[in-house]
Amino acid sequence: MDAKTLQTPIEYLKGVGPGRADLLKTELGIHRFQDLLQFFPFRYIDKSRFYKISELQDSSAEVQIIGKITTIRTVPMKKGKRLVAEFEDATGTMELVWFRGHKWILENLKINTPYVIFGKLNYFKGSFSMPHPEIEELEKAKTKAQIKLQPVYPSTEKLSKRGISNRVISTLIFSLLEQAKTFQETLPNNVMSDLKLLSKTEAMRNVHFPQSAELLSKAQFRLKFEEFYYIQLQLLRKNAVHKIKIKGFTFGQVGEYFNSFYKSVLPFELTNAQKRVLKEIRKDLGSNAQMNRLLQGDVGSGKTIVALMTMLMAIDNGFQACLMAPTEILATQHYEGLSELCEPIGVEVELLTGSTKKKDRKILHERLQSGELHILIGTHALIEDKVQFKNLGLAVIDEQHRFGVAQRAKLWKKNTLPPHVLVMTATPIPRTLAMSLYGDLDVSVIDELPPGRKAIKTVHRYDSNRLRVFKFIKDEIDKGRQVYIVYPLIEESANFDYKDLMDGYVSIEREFPKPKYQVSIVHGKMKPEDKAFEMERFVQGKTQIMVATTVIEVGVNVPNASLMIIESAERFGLSQLHQLRGRVGRGAEQSYCVLITGKKLSADGKTRMETMTATNDGFQIAEVDLKLRGPGNLMGTQQSGVLDLKIADLVKDNQILKIARSYAHHVIKADPNFQMDEHKMINITYRAMFKDQTIWNYIS
Repeated sequence: MDAKTLQTPIEYLKGVGPGRADLLKTELGIHRFQDLLQFFPFRYIDKSRFYKISELQDSSAEVQIIGKITTIRTVPMKKGKRLVAEFEDATGTMELVWFRGHKWILENLKINTPYVIFGKLNYFKGSFSMPHPEIEELEKAKTKAQIKLQPVYPSTEKLSKRGISNRVISTLIFSLLEQAKTFQETLPNNVMSDLKLLSKTEAMRNVHFPQSAELLSKAQFRLKFEEFYYIQLQLLRKNAVHKIKIKGFTFGQVGEYFNSFYKSVLPFELTNAQKRVLKEIRKDLGSNAQMNRLLQGDVGSGKTIVALMTMLMAIDNGFQACLMAPTEILATQHYEGLSELCEPIGVEVELLTGSTKKKDRKILHERLQSGELHILIGTHALIEDKVQFKNLGLAVIDEQHRFGVAQRAKLWKKNTLPPHVLVMTATPIPRTLAMSLYGDLDVSVIDELPPGRKAIKTVHRYDSNRLRVFKFIKDEIDKGRQVYIVYPLIEESANFDYKDLMDGYVSIEREFPKPKYQVSIVHGKMKPEDKAFEMERFVQGKTQIMVATTVIEVGVNVPNASLMIIESAERFGLSQLHQLRGRVGRGAEQSYCVLITGKKLSADGKTRMETMTATNDGFQIAEVDLKLRGPGNLMGTQQSGVLDLKIADLVKDNQILKIARSYAHHVIKADPNFQMDEHKMINITYRAMFKDQTIWNYIS
């Protein structure tokens, strides 16, 4: 089938018509022939096996049995009646039940004739039954060329109600495949022969109507590989074109500021991971192309030091730098930390947020334009048109996922050439996902903690051990430490959550009475100024316990806080638990995290608790989180629709992704515009695929 026919609107397929077409469009997003062919089964029913009644198990599985009907009777019910047939084989008996269609069944079913039945089992009071079975005479079933593995397609309630069953979908796809006959090949010959792949035509036929389990597995591999291959080609090409097309400032030297900071100010020895990342950055900055790098590192891994040393490289080369953070609290913390480090070497640092006074702003703007100011730290206020740099060479962005593309693009326009961009994130993204989401950003990872940092000890306790936990809190406070107690808040308005928090707060105040203990509370219903006041009391050490909802997730740094208690820990996601735990362990003292849950835990809940107590490695945690929640949720709403994958799965098909990426890499390296003869096929497919849907457009 050629590319043009694939774009035919779905209403022109035999058996669809306008009414069905509307349903397929609204319910399943099927608009064209191509969409229907890419609507893949999510499971298959194995009809190669026949069961005996004596082998049946109490599970709601779908089974196939050969036997005879011995009697049929009508049983009255409150509303209407049901039809019950006794069905037996050589090993036992069971019931077949119909709640509708009685007339047809009574007229057509024959007693003592061998039938093949198929359907879902019900088990009640020691005996099996099957409601509304698919039923066919054994003789007729033998004559049919049976498809052994039957496809099951995703459906919705509305479709089932309107009579678009699995059988209807499967019939439509079958007729379309018959019409198509063959499909254009999309992969180059060398890939096909290296990986011994099925042709596109064979793969499409066997993924919908597999001839055997082996051919199904080969068809799935081929189609998953193709999907990943073209996405990776697009990402890698974008990256390669970016490097050729978008020129950047060249930072040729490492000079006075960098060296004197390194020798005399740096408070500790850099870890090997930090040194490696700095080398990667240095290479980028000297390459004539604009740097676009994502810096990943767990909470406390020392990303900020790497960012500062990168800024000093910019200043050494006569440029200015800026750092943009998502909240005022975070921007202020960065400012306090960095200005202290920069003071001894004479680097001028300023802060710009929404709260900066007008007269201070005026002075700040002047110093920025004259070049007297080296580093500007701030929130979104940095990208306002009024903010003009003399010579901006580097923009550092903290917590990438909080800023949209439009905001980043504004930073680009602050100089004649776009400044280099370093994006920092403390949300560990598994490698697989980073490759697919940020394929156009080069990724650097800081994967070791600075020396002297003790790993946080994490334990899981049930509600019943609460008194022991309270004793542990008192012991820690007696040592002069501070404690966080966090409650879940699913929604700011959820009243019972608020009640949980308030009940918790009352019981904490009862257990830790004044004046010996001071307790702060922070939650979403408080005014911003009250929140800030309570936070500040805790930061200064005036209160020992901070009872809070998850508002403390991002940001505050209290080195003296050594204990994190998380109530109803089963209600949090893994990455959230990990972020919360990262609020302690910032000083040199041993820190602890206690996860408190109810007795009854779901399987996922158990996995989350086990993972948290087993490891402190954010990347391992992110891998498990990806398996539990899938890629969409991990990235937050804004990124969830990014990878609209039709058949491949980022988690399960991780290996296929790696293979596809390495093949795509070879092509892009040799021929980024697909001009060579052997890449002719890629060129045609690539252009057709991405003509109307450049899914990555928004990753600038």
